[in-house]
Amino acid sequence: MTSFVASGDVAELYEVGDHALLKVPRLPADNDLMRAEAHALTTVHRDGDPRHRAYAPRLIESFTHEDADGVRRTATVLQRQSGFVPLTGLEHRLDPRDVAWMWRRLLTGLGWAHRAGVVHGAILPEHVLIHPDEHGVVLVDWCYSVAPGASIPALVARHRHAYPPEVPARQAATPATDIYMATGLMLRLMADPPAALRRFAAGCRYAAPRMRPQDAWRLLAELDELLEDLYGPRRFRPFALPA
Repeated sequence: MTSFVASGDVAELYEVGDHALLKVPRLPADNDLMRAEAHALTTVHRDGDPRHRAYAPRLIESFTHEDADGVRRTATVLQRQSGFVPLTGLEHRLDPRDVAWMWRRLLTGLGWAHRAGVVHGAILPEHVLIHPDEHGVVLVDWCYSVAPGASIPALVARHRHAYPPEVPARQAATPATDIYMATGLMLRLMADPPAALRRFAAGCRYAAPRMRPQDAWRLLAELDELLEDLYGPRRFRPFALPA
C-alpha cells in the first residue's frame, strides 16, 4: 500500500510503510538520472566514512517498473527522513548564528561525499533537509551527481542562477562545484550576514573553479575559526523554524 507524498524535480514520491519512500520518475527519459542517484548513494555509503552515513538517505532497492503500456521506468526505494524539512522558503529569514550549524553540517556531508568520489551537483534549498530540534542535515536528490571530472547531466531550470559557470557550460564538475552552490545557499538563508561572512563566501564563489576551495573539510576548519571570531566558542543554540 502506497500513498503520495510529494513531487520532486524529476520524480514522484510515495510513502511505503513508515520508514521508506518509493521514487518513480515522471518521464522514462529521466531513468538515467534515477540510475545516477542509485549509484551515488551506493558509492557514498559503501566507500565513505561510515561515521557520516546519516548525511544521505540509504538506498533500499533500485528496480525497473513496467506499466500497462509497456513503459519502463527506473524506480528506487529510499530510507525516509522522519522529522526533516527542506530549506525552501527560508531565504533571507534566518539569524546567521542559526545558519552556522547548517553550514557546518553541510560541509561535513559534502566532504564525506567528495572523499568517496561523488559530486552532488545540485545543492539547492529543496535538496538540503534539516531537523530543527536535533540540528541534523541530510542531502537528498542525488540524481544530478557525478564523479569528479564529469559534467553535471542536467540542472534545475528555476535555480539556474544558483549554479556555477561550469554546470551550464557542461564542463568538468569538481568538489568546488558543490562548495560554490552550498556557500551561495547558506548566504541566501541569512537575514543580515556579517561582512566577514560575506567576504568568506565571496572566496568560495569565484567563477573559475580552480580559484575556489577544493576541500570541504578544510573549508569547515576555516569556517569554524571565523565563527569563533564572530560569536565566541561554539555552543548549542536551540532553533525553531520561523512562522
